[in-house]
Amino acid sequence: MTEVNSAYKKRSGPKIILRLVLICIVAGAGYYAWQLYYTGNKSTAEQHTLTVYGNVDIRQVDLGFRVNGRIEQLFFEEGDFVKAGEVVAKLDSQPFEEEITLLNAELAAAKSDLERLQSGFRLQEIDVARATVAEREVTLDNLETELARLKSLVDKGAIPRQSFDDIKARRDEAKARLKIAHEELALREEGYRKEDISKARAQVDARMAQLQIANTRLNDTRLIAPSSGIILLRVLEPGSVVGAGQTVMTFSISDPAWVRAYISETDLGKIYPGMHAEIYIDSRLDQPYVGHIGFISPKAEFTPKNIETPELRTRLVYRFRVIVDNPDKGLRQGMPVTVRLFLKSKEIAE
Repeated sequence: MTEVNSAYKKRSGPKIILRLVLICIVAGAGYYAWQLYYTGNKSTAEQHTLTVYGNVDIRQVDLGFRVNGRIEQLFFEEGDFVKAGEVVAKLDSQPFEEEITLLNAELAAAKSDLERLQSGFRLQEIDVARATVAEREVTLDNLETELARLKSLVDKGAIPRQSFDDIKARRDEAKARLKIAHEELALREEGYRKEDISKARAQVDARMAQLQIANTRLNDTRLIAPSSGIILLRVLEPGSVVGAGQTVMTFSISDPAWVRAYISETDLGKIYPGMHAEIYIDSRLDQPYVGHIGFISPKAEFTPKNIETPELRTRLVYRFRVIVDNPDKGLRQGMPVTVRLFLKSKEIAE
C-alpha cells in the first residue's frame, strides 16, 4: 500500500505543477488584456479632452452712495445673500425732501410768471391806458383853446406876455404826456416782448432741471445691489456720516460665475469661444459643473503662482475665461478648479 501511494505521488506531482503554471499564464494574460484595454480607453479619453487648471474668478464691488449724508439703515449683515436690485442701505432723506419742496415752489413761481407774460396785459389794464390817453387829449385840447385865446389878447397888449408863455409851456407838457400815454397803450395792446417770454420760459426749464437733479439725489439715498451676490464686509454702521463715493459695504458678485484658467501656447489653437467645458472642484469630483469658453486673451503672460499645474511655472500661457452655465452655492470665489475641455476630431488629428 505504501508503494502504491508513493508511485501515485510521483505521477501526480508534475501534473499539479503544470496546472499551476497554466493558471498563472492565463491570469497574466487576462491581466495584460485588461490593462491594455483600460490603457487604450484611457488614452482615447485623454485624446478627446484637454485638462487645465484655474480658479473661480474673484469679483468684488465697493458699494457707496453718490451723495453725502447720514446712514439711516443697513438692511443686510455680512455673509447675507443679496438679489440684484435690492436696497442694501439707506441715508436720511429729510434734507433731500426739503430741497425738493423748495424747488417745487420756485418752479411754480416761474411757471406763473411765464403764464403772465404769455397771456399779456388784462383788458382792464388796456382800458385804463385808453382812458389815460382820452384824458390827456382833453387836457391838451383845453390848453390849445386857452393858448389861442391868450394869443389874441397878447397881440392887443391886454395881458402880460408871461401869462401866454406859461400856458404855452403847459400845452407843450400836455403834448408830451399824451405821447407817453399813446405809447403805453400800444405796449399794452401788443403785449410783452418775445425776449421777456423766452427768458421766463428758460427760467421754467432751469427750475425743472434743478428739480430733476434733486429727485435723482433723493433716489441716490438708497444703495442698490448692482447684481446678485454676498455681503463680504460692512465698513460703516448706521449713524455714520459719509461722503459721496465712500465705501459703505464690500460686495461679492456671484452671478454670472466664471473661471479664470490658463493654457499653454501649444494648446492655444485647440480652444475657441463657445467651446464646451466641465468644471471640477475637489469636494464634488463626481458632479462637474457645465460651462463654455467666453473669452480668450490675445496676450501671453507667465503662469500665476496660485495656479497648481503640472507644467513649469516659467512657461508663457494665455488666460481664458470659462462661463459656468449652472452655478450654485458650492462654487465659491477664489476656489481652485480643474477644467476639462472637449476637443473636436479635427483638433485631435492635428
